Amino acid sequence: MASSFNERIDRRHSDSLKWQKYGDQDILPLWVADTDFRSPQCVIDALKARVEHGVFGYGGTPGELIDVIIARMRERYQWEIKPEWLVFLPGIVSGLNISVRAFTTPHQGTVAPTPIYPPFRSAAKLADRTQINGQLRLENQRWVMDIGALEPQMNGNEKLLMLCNPQNPGGTVYRKEELEAQLRFAQRHDLIVCSDEIHCDLLLEPGVKHIPFATLSSDAEQRSITLISPSKTFNIAGLGASLAIIPDASLRARFTQTRQGIVPGVDILAYVAATAAWRDGQAWLDEKLAYLRESRDLLTSRINAMPGLSVAPPEATYLAWIDASKLGVASPARFFEHHGLGFSAGREFGDDGFVRFNFGCPRDLIHEALRRMENALRTLNR
Repeated sequence: MASSFNERIDRRHSDSLKWQKYGDQDILPLWVADTDFRSPQCVIDALKARVEHGVFGYGGTPGELIDVIIARMRERYQWEIKPEWLVFLPGIVSGLNISVRAFTTPHQGTVAPTPIYPPFRSAAKLADRTQINGQLRLENQRWVMDIGALEPQMNGNEKLLMLCNPQNPGGTVYRKEELEAQLRFAQRHDLIVCSDEIHCDLLLEPGVKHIPFATLSSDAEQRSITLISPSKTFNIAGLGASLAIIPDASLRARFTQTRQGIVPGVDILAYVAATAAWRDGQAWLDEKLAYLRESRDLLTSRINAMPGLSVAPPEATYLAWIDASKLGVASPARFFEHHGLGFSAGREFGDDGFVRFNFGCPRDLIHEALRRMENALRTLNR
């Protein structure tokens, strides 16, 4: 099955946002977190069966999906969740924006690490809320939170701590002691915690385990909103099935009231895809993870041998956060784009000295990207 991930599927002239960005330009799109792999056959078959039904009226959340989620949380994380804790959403980004608006007032602020997935930053900006950013530091080849650097910035008006675990763009999977330090920080400052855990199934480092923030303690559970989705894992992001797990009834009420009439429900086909993916997609996912590990190892080895570039091996995700600050160019993203490489610009995440490389694609495309990177760097030494 692993060989199927080498399949090149033409997306350039499809409805793909990722591939449409550069049109017919000779630029490899390696930016938005959307893989180029065909989704699991179980998902395709389930969608075909639903489409054959032929009627697409308003739909409710399938009971089977709720059962699958509850069983998944129990088996993977020993987390006993209840059906009423689940709030289904059309995307994680809407969950971030709802959380900012539901749990802060215009005179309160948010706290988030940096660099960070851009919607963490824009959610605060769109709601006209302040945001304190704690700089991640590279420690033993892992991007980790510097809690001590956050403390002096706090002014007492902050109400929401926004976490990303596994971390995007750094790829870190936080260990229990690291999460507990973040919990103590939240307790000291009486913060609600919104934890984006969308990449929790994409673990690449052997022996590393994902720990949901909410499972640390009863206190962590009651002050948290956990956001998860099968979208990145099974490449069904365009179908938009996500959810928030909110154990505390009062937080859940504020969250649902804020989204009322603004954020729509989940599409009926998205429900079908999510159910099939989480229920039947594990064998496919195991193959995908093995493929991604090999790609990660190839990528990090080659990039760290390139002059002026360095990258810490991501423990999770299919995203490599590349330090290009030593290249001596004004914008690494624009420099590489000029040489046929469409990376995500580090500026969007909070550091313009970096680029993010999406390696969720067939291996031959990675080899071509690496060749172009090496050629681009040679132009700097002429």
